[in-house]
Formats: sequence, structure tokens, C-alpha cells
Amino acid sequence: MIQSDTAPAGPVGMSATATWAHRPLPGRGARLTGGLLHDWQRRNLAESLPLALRQLEAAGNLDNVRLAIQAGLPADGADGAAGPTGAAGPTGAAVRYRGPVFMDTDIYKTLEAIGWELAHGDRPELASFAARTTSLLAQAQLPDGYLDSYFQVTGEPKYSRLASSHEMYCAGHLIQAAVALRRGAGDARLLDVATRLADHLVREFLGQARGLDGHPIIETALVELYRETASDDYLALARQFVDQRGAGLAGDSGLGRRYLQDDVPVRQSVTEVGHVVRALYLEAGVVDVAAETGDTALLKSSADRWADMVAAKTYLTGGNGSRHSDEGFGDRFELPPDRAYNETCAAIASFHWSWRLLLATGDTRYADHMERVLYNGFGSGVSADGRRFFYVNPLQRREDHFEQDDPGRRREWFSCSCCPPNIMRLIASLDHYIASTGTAAAGADTVGADTLYLHLLTGSRVAGAGLDVEVVTGYPWSGRVEVTVLTAAAGERGLAVRIPAWSEVTGFRLNDDPERPVPPAGGYLLLRRAWRPGDRVTVELDMTPRVRRPDRRVDAVRGCVAVERGPLVYCFEQADQPAGTRVDDLLLAPGGVLAEVPVMLDGVGETIQVRVPARALGPGGTPDGSTGDVTAVGVPYFQWDNRDGGPMRVWMPEAGASG
Repeated sequence: MIQSDTAPAGPVGMSATATWAHRPLPGRGARLTGGLLHDWQRRNLAESLPLALRQLEAAGNLDNVRLAIQAGLPADGADGAAGPTGAAGPTGAAVRYRGPVFMDTDIYKTLEAIGWELAHGDRPELASFAARTTSLLAQAQLPDGYLDSYFQVTGEPKYSRLASSHEMYCAGHLIQAAVALRRGAGDARLLDVATRLADHLVREFLGQARGLDGHPIIETALVELYRETASDDYLALARQFVDQRGAGLAGDSGLGRRYLQDDVPVRQSVTEVGHVVRALYLEAGVVDVAAETGDTALLKSSADRWADMVAAKTYLTGGNGSRHSDEGFGDRFELPPDRAYNETCAAIASFHWSWRLLLATGDTRYADHMERVLYNGFGSGVSADGRRFFYVNPLQRREDHFEQDDPGRRREWFSCSCCPPNIMRLIASLDHYIASTGTAAAGADTVGADTLYLHLLTGSRVAGAGLDVEVVTGYPWSGRVEVTVLTAAAGERGLAVRIPAWSEVTGFRLNDDPERPVPPAGGYLLLRRAWRPGDRVTVELDMTPRVRRPDRRVDAVRGCVAVERGPLVYCFEQADQPAGTRVDDLLLAPGGVLAEVPVMLDGVGETIQVRVPARALGPGGTPDGSTGDVTAVGVPYFQWDNRDGGPMRVWMPEAGASG
């Protein structure tokens, strides 16, 4: 039986008075045991996290903290000190602060990933790194609780340029790392550092209109620290920061107030604007504050913006951001595939926001969107080997593509490397998004605290609501999901399995009973009974490849189609097309059944190709009789750019379509 105590276990906890429709599972309520997501998690441990530990030294992140320690020493006590901007290195040469102002957050995101990973078992190298780094941070922290290596090393005044300083953004990631190490590893040492910093923020900002950080995340972090410590001041400050948005307190970014989500009060805002990552981290905090304070109007405003964003400002892959100039949202239906920004961090923020809305409302739409983001807009962010990463995730790359000097391929690290450790922290924590339970105060669409809801359909072991179940599935490649009850408490209990909205024909079977259809509207298959060990629910989802056509208002892809199979969006890479046929010269003619072919591809691994009837065009744009009818070959979008770096398209022109 999985350990299942009552303490919060994952990134989102819940106070006793919070108004959620669902509760996250406590303790070790869920763990991945097989399938693609489990493979991602093992790859994260074996390849991505060791890379991060090396890069935090090579890029200067940890040296910056060491410099902050030196900067805090008395002038005659800092051996070899070279002033506030540098210190003597091992060779005697001056070492100076390196990187952007938010370099500390790469450390914190890596520590958060380690916290969640340590919950999976003994990881001596990771635990040692966390202990050493926590010690460095504790030494660097000032007596008043302030901690930010950039400002401590450079000597710039604290909180003097909040629009761009990222000081509370750094603090937010530190708090989240501390919560992860406490919940995942039982290590409270970083939590001591985080609470001292949070207490400093309370003294500096609570009850004042002094300013707002230009990059939100402190809001959701403070709420989580409130859940961990029960300190009301942290919730009060988070609520204040949400309520103060829209009054210009974030300052001047040089890109306008919309860029900072500071142009309109949160409750009056109707659509997402500005920098995508900032906007969506803010929304996570908005939902957290609403749930913990019972503010239904605030929650509704966030849910309304989510619905607008998904309908009009979200790419097929679940990504967000159509403008490179400010990493921002564009107009409604401004979704060009080749200019998609779709920052990987934005996918993570969207996933976090949607999870909180799912817990708050119990609405399966949010789980469906989490799945779309996870397998597509997020999944593309890391290479098959786990050692290279995308910052930007376009839906089209041309043969001669360059963005300045960047050919648009994954990299091992970046000068602004926010995305790689962010990817690592989400993958390490995926167990916590598998399932939830209903609450005693749930609405009419739930059945209370004795129901276990399965959201992510993946190989796993899950315990909650008096049930301990094993999930066996080849998802997302296979549509069969088997849920077997291992132990069950006495009395009737609910077991709810999410049925994705894309599954047009779904069947299920209880034990050896005949298969029965599930209504095609999506939602949850909810079965309520007195369960016994050995009871098995088998769900068969419809994995038939399907053709998607865009909203007519998305001008950039009029006359095009895309292909999906199960939760996966497909793309067409040059590497898979018939010899002599350019992917940009193909028109899809997707009549009839689309073929599915399991294959093993070099650089990619196991996958399922979808093959689509197509027409090849000649250079002049007319049907090319030398090639004529051909077959276009698609692979899952998350697996692209693992081979030759050639052209790729998600949206393909449709033969016979009028543009």
C-alpha cells in the first residue's frame, strides 16, 4: 500500500478552509510506474538533472551566490575580496557576477526538481548537492532575510526597479524549492531560508502600496508557503499583490503596462495580454488566493480568461505566445505557426494554472487541456535524449530558417536558461498531477470525498478516497486503460476515469461484464460501488487518427489541416517524406482512414507514424506529374528536431481547399 498520510505532498497543497472541488492526494498518494511519462521521469533523473548540476557551475549561477557571500563579509575579513562586483578566483583573477539578474532562479528550479525527485527514492548525489547549495544560500542571506545574489554583489539598491529587477520572482522560486524539499525529502533547511525571506517581504510590503514585481510568481509561492506554515501574513501579502495589480505599481518596463499585467485590475481583466509566462504565473496565484479566501468572483474572472485564452490565443499544441518582440500574447486568433513563440516556460505555467482550476472546479476541461499541453507544447521542449532543450516551440520551421544567428534547434543551455530547469521540476513532480479526490463540499457534478479521480492516464499506482489502484496502459500510444483495485475500504466508493473529449467512440468494461459505451461528450466515467480487491475497469479510448481544421479566423492557416492521434498532435518533418519531395510542396488529401505504423526511428526511438494521402506540387505551384500522388508521413510533434534539423510543419495545406 502506498504511504498516504494527511500532509500535503506535491506542488499544490490545500488548507482546511480552502474552497476546492477536489483535493490533491496527500502523502505518497501516486507514483508513476510505467509508460511514456515514467520514461520521461527516468530520463530526467539520468540525463537532465546531472546536466543542470554541471551547468549551474559552468554558467556562473553558483559562483554568483559565492560572490554574494564575499560581498557580505567585512572588507578585512574577505580574503582576496575585489569589491562589491567581484572577488578573487582560484587563480587570483577577478570573478564578477555573470548572467541576467534572475540567475538565482535556475538554482531554485533545480533544487525544486531535486526535492520532488528525492521523494522517489535515495539519490545521494542530488541530496548532497541540495545540502551544499542550501548551505551556500543560508550563508549568503542577509541578517534581515533579504537574498538576491545580483543585488548583493552589485550593491544596487534593493527594490529600486521592480519592473525589471525580478527580486520577488527569485524569492518565489526559492519558496517553491523550499516547499519541494520539505514535502519531497523531509528536509526543512531551505524552508528556514525561505521563511526568513518571506518574513522580510512581509515587513517591507504588507499593508503598503510600495510596488509590485514585474514578473509574477511570488503570489502563488506565498500561498503555498501559507499552506505549509499556516502563517496568515503570507496569504495576506499574496492577496494584496493580486489586488494591487492594475494600478501601475509594477513601474515602467519600457514595454507598457500590459506587458506586466498592470494595466487593468485583475477582476476587471477579460483577456490575457503581455508577457505570457508572467501572465500565467499570475493566474496560478489568482486561483490560489481565490480558493484560500473563498473569493468566487476572483475565481470566476480567472476561469473566464482561461476560456478566452484557450478559444482564441492558444495554439493546437497548447502553446501560448505569438509575438517574439515581448514574448507575449498577440490579438485574438493571431496564431501564425512559423512565428509562434510558445515559450516552454509558458507551457509549464499554463499547466500549473489549469491544475489549480481543475482542483477549484472539478471541471474536466482543465484536465483535457493539461494533457494537450503536457504531450505537445511542453513535451517538445526537451530532446529524446534529455540533454537539449527548446526555449521557443514553433509549429513550422522552414529550410532556411534563422532567428538572428539561431537556426532554431534545441540547445544544451542558454544565456537565459529559464526553461531547462523548469522542465526538470515539472517532470520530477508529474506524479502529483495524476489524480485527486473529491471534497465533502463538492458541487453537484462530484460525489464527495469518497471518490478517486484519475486525470492523467498513465502507468501508475494511486491511493486515495479509500481505494488503492494500479493503472496499466500503453497510453498515449494505446487507448486501452486498465484500472485494477488492489485494496478498498468498506462501503461504496466512487472511481472516476477521465474520458478525453477527443475520444469519439469510447467503451468500458467492469470485470468480465460485456463492454458498454461511454457517452461521447467527454468528462469522467464515474463508477460507484462497494469495490473488492481484483475488481478491474477497462476503458477503450478511440485512437483513430483524426484531421483538424482551424478556426476560420486564424488567417495564417486558412485552407490547412493538421493531424492528431489520441492526445498527440502530429507534424511533418522533411526527414520522413518521400525522396525528392519537399515538405513545403505537399498538399494533404486526407480522405478515408489514415494509416498508423509503429516504427523505431534513429534519434527518436519508438513512435507511431501517421501516413496521409497527399499531392506533391512542382516549383510553379501546379501538380507535379513526375511525383503525383504521394504519402505524407507524420510523427508526434513532441518528437520533432531529434534528427537532421530540417523543415517541419504542423499545419499542412489541404488539396482542394479554398484559402
